[in-house]
Amino acid sequence: MRPLAHSLHDDVASLLRAAIFDGELMPGSFVDEAALCTQWSISRTPLREALKVLTAEGLVRHEPRRGCFVNEVTEQDLDDIFPVIALLEGRCAFEATRRASEADILVLSQWHERLASHAEAGRINDYYEANLVIHEAIIRLASNKWLAQAIADLRKILKLTRLKQLHAPGRLTQSLAEHMAVFRALKARDAEAAESAMRHHLLQQREALRGLTQGLSLVPLSVLEI
Repeated sequence: MRPLAHSLHDDVASLLRAAIFDGELMPGSFVDEAALCTQWSISRTPLREALKVLTAEGLVRHEPRRGCFVNEVTEQDLDDIFPVIALLEGRCAFEATRRASEADILVLSQWHERLASHAEAGRINDYYEANLVIHEAIIRLASNKWLAQAIADLRKILKLTRLKQLHAPGRLTQSLAEHMAVFRALKARDAEAAESAMRHHLLQQREALRGLTQGLSLVPLSVLEI
């Protein structure tokens, strides 16, 4: 990890997030402030300010007299989060359907063609990347900064997980069908159908994860498709 050019706490927060999402700091692990200060050549002040930011985001937790630890996502957390993010992204699909121009729909059509190509070839990593572009495009088209911020905050929590739901048997084909249902509704200017299809898509992701973790203790998971 590269050293900081300066010691502003937002830069340190970015480094901390990257360390967590890249698996350098695993869920449940202790955040060793002294070691990080040495590694990044910074003082304790910006690091502690950054830890406050990540605590507010839910990525770390502070335990009195013990310090900070990377949060762990439980099955209950996933049960609680997915219905919320499904509602939020569903609303984005509703608003995007009402706002999208013909040019926007053409771009989305091209991305869905790529998505289908990756699914047919079994290129899961490429599918994830195209999927993310599509989700981000729909959020952007919704043009609601509060929806976008709420979704971004929840995604940070979900990124603490490492199990990729597209590896569940049959999930890749199912996911593509769900995406195409959202796009067909958007293209037809049926905002309510687009909202319903997007909500279904997100909830099915939770079911795919449940299938992968059933009978196993929850381990650090990396998400995902959202």
